Amino acid sequence: MVNLINLENVDKSFGLKTLLHKVSLGVQSGDRIGVVGINGGGKTTLIEVLTGVEQPDAGRVSHNSSLRMAVVTQRMQLTGTDTIADVVVAPLGLQTYEWASNARVREVLHGLGIERLGLDTQVGQLSGGEQRRVNLAAALVRELDLVVLDEPTNHLDIEGVQWLADHLLSRKLSVVVVTHDRWFLDTVATRTWEVHDGQVDAYEGGYNDWIFARAERSRQADAMEQRRQNLARKELAWLRRGAPARTSKPRYRIDAAEALIAAVPPPRDKVELMAFSRQRQGRIVVELEDARIDTPDGRPLVDDLTWRLGPGERIGLVGVNGSGKTTLLRALAGEYPLAAGRRIEGRTVRLGWLRQELDDLDPDMRLLDAVEEVASYVQLGKKELSAAQLAERLGFSPKRQRTPIKDLSGGERRRLQLTRVLMSEPNVLLLDEPTNDLDIDTLQELESLLDNWAGTLVVISHDRYLIERIADSTWALFGDGKLTNLPGGIDDYLKRRHAIAARTPAPEPKPESEKPRSGSEMRRLSKEMAAVERKIAKTRDQLAAVEADMAAYATDMDQLVTLGAQADELKHQLDELETRWLELGEQLEG
Repeated sequence: MVNLINLENVDKSFGLKTLLHKVSLGVQSGDRIGVVGINGGGKTTLIEVLTGVEQPDAGRVSHNSSLRMAVVTQRMQLTGTDTIADVVVAPLGLQTYEWASNARVREVLHGLGIERLGLDTQVGQLSGGEQRRVNLAAALVRELDLVVLDEPTNHLDIEGVQWLADHLLSRKLSVVVVTHDRWFLDTVATRTWEVHDGQVDAYEGGYNDWIFARAERSRQADAMEQRRQNLARKELAWLRRGAPARTSKPRYRIDAAEALIAAVPPPRDKVELMAFSRQRQGRIVVELEDARIDTPDGRPLVDDLTWRLGPGERIGLVGVNGSGKTTLLRALAGEYPLAAGRRIEGRTVRLGWLRQELDDLDPDMRLLDAVEEVASYVQLGKKELSAAQLAERLGFSPKRQRTPIKDLSGGERRRLQLTRVLMSEPNVLLLDEPTNDLDIDTLQELESLLDNWAGTLVVISHDRYLIERIADSTWALFGDGKLTNLPGGIDDYLKRRHAIAARTPAPEPKPESEKPRSGSEMRRLSKEMAAVERKIAKTRDQLAAVEADMAAYATDMDQLVTLGAQADELKHQLDELETRWLELGEQLEG
């Protein structure tokens, strides 16, 4: 084994907040390390110090002199006028037309869906998620000793996550990855680093082993840690009772784990929840009969579909990005018209829907007021929780609950949206990518809450661990006009997708049609462009105000962390708005 990177007694602080204190650790050749911890706890700071993106305040960071390393963090920026070929292919010394002869380049471009975007496309025309995939591709096509990745699965679908895991396992390189995707962590990592309270605790193995270690440690915890102990034991119980657990622990440690969970019941009592759901919902929940659903651009999504959601059903809905999952969910909710057939809704249905779009709330309203606006108390299973208690379980400290909505980051607004949906006490819950921006602790809290929730659930997610954890059946859209049940779950889905890909050659990118746009289409584009311009101006004003506040609170670390998160979110929004403005301008000119 070769030592690649060493940290010796490293300190790193931002203002008054210490994120790393006397941290000593190293990365060896062959290591595959998963980095976990709560949001804001120092995970990204650790890998930025590790890779030299940030310098430590004290201590020493040393790199092997011949180290070949690629770093893909959330801070990485691309030059908008560069093409995908400039970013991915040119640094290898290849001409654009030569990439197909390089097996690694070909595999990476295909696996990440880059070739479909067109290598001549300027990166400034891509969405934020597509740019992240281009950055990832630019790293993976290189000959490397070490790749360092910050949340690489955020913009990948289930197949993309599977491909990335397989690719990393097939390469002879070391990996350090920050991720909240627990399946990915358990599949890839041979070691886990938990960043907390300025320290980094190292564990052998992936997610399964880390949970076991937390459960052992939490047995010694005091009363303030009791809830975390229960969550760790419950999670471990589910892991040990499911498919054969992936663990590097010796047999005596596994026996200790079995003893630890001996008295822990299954995560949820399906029979009791089903019976309670029938009492609340009756026989009819939501049904689609002989339904045909078309996509917004007129393509057929499903045809002749009869789908009856029963009381207490828990369904995971999967498919590649763009397959129409959200459109199907909107049709279930009654907010998207059927091209044929009918939708039937039970009289007692109370529908809660977590959309990907954020709620439009009064920016000056406090977080807790926004939750209490829905309800003051909620009944989850046999427990009644106040608005403040539910908000705290989903990651909002009592202090943070007093924060105005305008001061929340994008991830916090997403959690607020989820809290409001649960406070409405729905008996039909539709969740569209609920894991976005949630750390592992918050994901565990959400799953624990849903364990005690009696109702019908449909969840769209690329997080296969979540699907396997909370759904009892899995359905998929394969683009054949049907909704397909998958008795074998996600593994079944991936096998079928692989078979489809083997039968169907990847289509060549097609040039856009030269058909002139109608007058109404031009007016629509002009109207949208004007609206985007107004949003750009408003976002720039908000960013200027936040940056002024940062200058005013230069000595207040808590405020600086909060304001810094706001500034990053506003910059991200501004990038997306400006990209959309450019796209609209090109469409109008074309």
